[in-house]
Amino acid sequence: MITIVRGTTNKPVSADRLANFFATNQQYNGFLYIGYPIIGTAEGPYPIDALLVSPDKGLIIFCLIENQDISNAQEAQDDSYNKIESKLRAHKELMNGRSLQAKIAPITFAPLYHSATAHPDNEYPICNEANLGAWLDSCVWDTPDYYEKLVAVLQSISTIRKGRKKREAQNPDSRGAKLKSLEDSIANLDNLQGQAVIETVNGVQRIRGLAGSGKTIVLALKAAYLHAQHPDWKIAVTFNTRSLKGQFRQLINTFTIEQTNEEPDWDNIHIIQAWGAPGGGDRNGMYYSFCQQNEVEYHDFNSAKQRLRGGLSEFKWVCQKALENCLNSKELYDAVLVDEAQDFPPEFLCLCYAMLKAEKRLVYAYDELQNLSSKSLPPPEEIFGTKPDGTPNVRLSNHPNSPQQDIILEKCYRNSRPVLATAHALGFGIYRIPPNSSTTGLVQMFENRQLWRDVGYEVISGDLSDGQDVALARSNSSSPHFLEDHSPVDDLIQFQCFESQEEQDNWVANAICENLQSDELRSDDIVVINPNPLTTRSAVGTIRAQLYKNDINSHLAGVDSSPDVFFDTSDESVTFTGIYRAKGNEAGMVYIINAQDCYGDTLGNVAVVRNQLFTAITRSKAWVRVLGVGKKMQLLKNEFDKVEEGDFTLRFRYPTEDERNHLNIIHRDMTSEERKKVQKQHNDLSQILNDLEAGRIYPEDLGDTLERLMHHMGKVEK
Repeated sequence: MITIVRGTTNKPVSADRLANFFATNQQYNGFLYIGYPIIGTAEGPYPIDALLVSPDKGLIIFCLIENQDISNAQEAQDDSYNKIESKLRAHKELMNGRSLQAKIAPITFAPLYHSATAHPDNEYPICNEANLGAWLDSCVWDTPDYYEKLVAVLQSISTIRKGRKKREAQNPDSRGAKLKSLEDSIANLDNLQGQAVIETVNGVQRIRGLAGSGKTIVLALKAAYLHAQHPDWKIAVTFNTRSLKGQFRQLINTFTIEQTNEEPDWDNIHIIQAWGAPGGGDRNGMYYSFCQQNEVEYHDFNSAKQRLRGGLSEFKWVCQKALENCLNSKELYDAVLVDEAQDFPPEFLCLCYAMLKAEKRLVYAYDELQNLSSKSLPPPEEIFGTKPDGTPNVRLSNHPNSPQQDIILEKCYRNSRPVLATAHALGFGIYRIPPNSSTTGLVQMFENRQLWRDVGYEVISGDLSDGQDVALARSNSSSPHFLEDHSPVDDLIQFQCFESQEEQDNWVANAICENLQSDELRSDDIVVINPNPLTTRSAVGTIRAQLYKNDINSHLAGVDSSPDVFFDTSDESVTFTGIYRAKGNEAGMVYIINAQDCYGDTLGNVAVVRNQLFTAITRSKAWVRVLGVGKKMQLLKNEFDKVEEGDFTLRFRYPTEDERNHLNIIHRDMTSEERKKVQKQHNDLSQILNDLEAGRIYPEDLGDTLERLMHHMGKVEK
């Protein structure tokens, strides 16, 4: 079967008819790329009309003609052949001595030309649907062992996912050597990721996936692909984590050069933060640009905080006010790509949507469990509102033989099966023991149970239905074995509980020294994460001081370095960070300190801190150490022990709809004012109970208040 990947093309009629031919004739195998690849030449970018890569046929170049004029057919075939051959010869893995092992066959596809001459012995074949099949049957590739390498080269990803600089390892069994092998293995995108990069829709496109599934890379390469195909388009890439800016710029720059032999035109592709402020340059942002271009009032954070009413977040409020005050937004962009959409309010996506031209090319990517605020994004039908007749402005659907509007990336190429299953178990509270009489320790759950399968789990026993016991495990295809085979399981992930903060800090400092001095890891292979963003500066001080005594440099991301920089490779410096700057980044060895702060208390922040722990754990592409102090850390470790004992299978009773609604209530994220109010009421109730027990007041003194309280307690028990 042919997988059809539809990019952008200026030959839509012939492209559609070619795609329909392969959709109808399913005896062929491989990939058909439309509008891809783009070859860099001395004259500039050269787009290939369509390309078939097949384990049976080799590489077929299609030169498309929309009409009956075939006067330039031979020249087009020669140009396409020479440019593709030159590109492939640059890759040693496709060569045997001086011989290219990929068979290349160009052909002109002109569906409106009725005198087609696609005969096997014709040097410049021309075909339509009537004779294309016979010509394809004559094509035979005698070196199909090179097929996977050919696909990887054509996706142009081979040089992009490797490490930031060349890695040298002397000991083949060291952590450094293992990390090099891992980086080499994950250097290529899988087929679904490549499809997500290329496929382009006029309208909204959503990309969902786990941490480590490649969402950020897909968005960066998608921006570069659109820029290479349409250099005159205005394209914006926006995100929540400031330290992603450098990563986006590097990926877009690398991919554009590889595709076009030219650097991007940075006047037309903007890597821009979400909020922004006056001053231009790096201070610009999507919200600020919207306000400036549409002449509506701009609010910075402090201004929003002073005016905020009703429990909204500051950014939600400013986006809401800007949209309310702008009846007809100016169309600033041809395409907008939003990363980390789970961290934005729906109003921000609406603001981006309003800034787009008529085609409304908005691409947003997100991972529910990396939402650090516990507020999930609504469905697109709800986000983007309705038309006057009541139908949604945006409705995502996937149709055969059409670009996919809703893409789920199920494979995880960062986290091993034990690491990812542990992150999910603790993030959801699968083995959490509730502090009261509740029947479940769960703190959150996917509303749509199908998402478990979509993100790469399979049911190994039970049933994924309301009220039913179920056991879920990562499938072999979604969690490749090479991610865990390099080290014993008890080295991939460890939980350790210490008696004191001093003991924890000493352990971390000594472990980092060993990583750098014996394990052949580099400083940029190591990240130390403190989940509580309010305590990070003080929490990491002791460890950094001990490293300094051992001549090891370190920096606090966004504090000692630019907000747009996460790893400081120029100074051989170990990165320390809070959870918000850690998002979107990864490292071989991750240390999570003070993890006891992620156990959660009873004042509404359990889901929030559990998501912080999930995000921290999933920063690791090899090893992770979850460390903490005291009773709450021991409780977290007990949960991990349950996961490990079950061979990283998730076993739980799937909550009913009522139970899921209850979870959303009791574990909702409260504002600071709400938390203070609940704490005061808790203290007041405790005092009443003390007075009752001491005989200072009597039940009769409380009138009907006690009866009302007992009534509500009965409802909770039910």
